[in-house]
Amino acid sequence: MALLWRSERDPVRPARGPRQGLTVDRIVRTAITVADSEGLAALSMRKVAEPLGVTAMSLYTYVPGRAELVNCMLDEVLGEAPSLEGADGWRQALEHYARGRMDIARRHPWVPPLASSRMLMGPHETALWDGVLGALSEVGLPEREMLAVVHLLNGYVRGAAQQSADAEHDARRSGLSYDEWYEQTGPLLEKTISADRFPALTGVWRSGVFEEPGEGLGPDGGFEFGLQRVLDGIEQRIEGHRAG
Repeated sequence: MALLWRSERDPVRPARGPRQGLTVDRIVRTAITVADSEGLAALSMRKVAEPLGVTAMSLYTYVPGRAELVNCMLDEVLGEAPSLEGADGWRQALEHYARGRMDIARRHPWVPPLASSRMLMGPHETALWDGVLGALSEVGLPEREMLAVVHLLNGYVRGAAQQSADAEHDARRSGLSYDEWYEQTGPLLEKTISADRFPALTGVWRSGVFEEPGEGLGPDGGFEFGLQRVLDGIEQRIEGHRAG
């Protein structure tokens, strides 16, 4: 917690060992760069130490271990989320919140899987929760449902972000863009999938939507469409609560 909630007024300093111009902030930012380029699974204290020009052991005088480092990394990138202040009502605030989380996930693909981990809340994540709950506090929902709404949004964003990451991974692994893959496999699938056995799928297939950007879901992979439908459901619940 001392690492997560560090500040310039109360900086976290190494307990022992030589000072080499390192700070926790610098170590965390370097680790984020490594994870962005190589993935979280490849992150190690050694890989973080190399671009800093120090030994891996020297990092332990600033950060107890990899788990604590990852926790700090997560909170650091959550600080990139936009402020919800000035949003025009709860719906716009939730739109800003969800889009901000999605943008973070696109810049840092290692973030979504951490949503299921028991990570300690740092100042940036705490501010995010306070902001989105503050936007919901004015609509009249009970606290339990306010919390459920935020979990619903987080779950939607996480799923959309994972689908986007999977698509990028497939493209890198195969060396083919979606259009290139479709051009090669489309004719084969069309010969195999019969209209009499799979009439609904064939109808959609023949409409040509799969040939459009984002596999028919648009350039954003259908994120905005899904977000608006989630918010429609939340709005219906809010209106029902007010009426009841």
